[in-house]
Amino acid sequence: MQVNWRRVAAAHNSFAVLSAACERAGWSLRPVSSPGRDVTCYSLNSINESRYRDEITEAEGITVVGGPHASACYREVAEYADYVIVGEGEYTLPRLLDEISAGNTGHIPGVATRDWFEPARTCVRLDAYPAFAEMKGYIEITRGCPFACGYCQTPQLFGRCMRHRSIDAVIRYANRHTQARFVTPNAFAYGSDGIHPRFDKVKKLLMHIDREIFFGTFPSEVRPEFICDESLALVTDYCANTKLHFGAQSGSDAVLSRLHRGHTVADAIEAAERCHDAGIMPVVDFIVGFPFETDEDQEQTVDAMKTIARTGTVHLHRFIPLPGTPLAGTHARSLMAATEKTCGALALGGKLTGSWNDPSVRFF
Repeated sequence: MQVNWRRVAAAHNSFAVLSAACERAGWSLRPVSSPGRDVTCYSLNSINESRYRDEITEAEGITVVGGPHASACYREVAEYADYVIVGEGEYTLPRLLDEISAGNTGHIPGVATRDWFEPARTCVRLDAYPAFAEMKGYIEITRGCPFACGYCQTPQLFGRCMRHRSIDAVIRYANRHTQARFVTPNAFAYGSDGIHPRFDKVKKLLMHIDREIFFGTFPSEVRPEFICDESLALVTDYCANTKLHFGAQSGSDAVLSRLHRGHTVADAIEAAERCHDAGIMPVVDFIVGFPFETDEDQEQTVDAMKTIARTGTVHLHRFIPLPGTPLAGTHARSLMAATEKTCGALALGGKLTGSWNDPSVRFF
């Protein structure tokens, strides 16, 4: 049986991880640019899903769809896909392929069809699976997040209990390549419960990687309240990156409270100043257009962005109501003319990146 993996721009890491898991089970995922014979697998998010819906519906072979959108809206996706992977796929996808190959129904935990679904009974232990296959991927060192930010799918997909790949496993994969880059919702939370940092474990990890390390920067980030003299020293002592990426998300404490972010605007400003003092450029995420954002809230966010831009750069996006999140089903509010003017000026000055008018840009 031939198993194809549909190339999707936003799913490179998913391919790296799942192809490794499938290889262990004796299945090879063949990258394709259109549905192939036998079985074709897709990993979709809630922005690009509409682009592939008709293709999946019309595919002649068996289709398997996973990813954030499929997990959040599995009943909807099961109306046009043969099988939907709900949640993590390392264990479920190879088992489903075995079922399909044997001519069985595919009714296994973690898989939905149009008329059947049973949730997965377990979560993935990261050390039980390779970090990536022959196609290089970033090393996922942590999964899950203890916070419940209103716009974020991470805790809905992976749970609120942080799971970490062991230090020995991370070192083994990192030392295979000239550079070590990681996937994690909060790099400084490695080894911890996600609330109380364990910088001793972060240091133990970094000091044993014999490669150029990029930590707390793309494709991962950190949280502002984890930025302190001790954590910044880990970056300057062991890492190659001269930037640190973290999320402020709003310049309004009222908005941050409603989002359940778990930090204040002052925490974010202080974190940026600490980065600057340590010789590290802060790259700070903001989101505009939350449905409950008042004019005053938006003005405060603009003020915070201008403050950050004095010593760092701003990465800005328009709010997207993602399915499966507390803010699913809401709508982004419009931006004030003054907000758009300031964003344009900051962008022209090289101090702001992102898309505050078309939120889908970053997913294609």
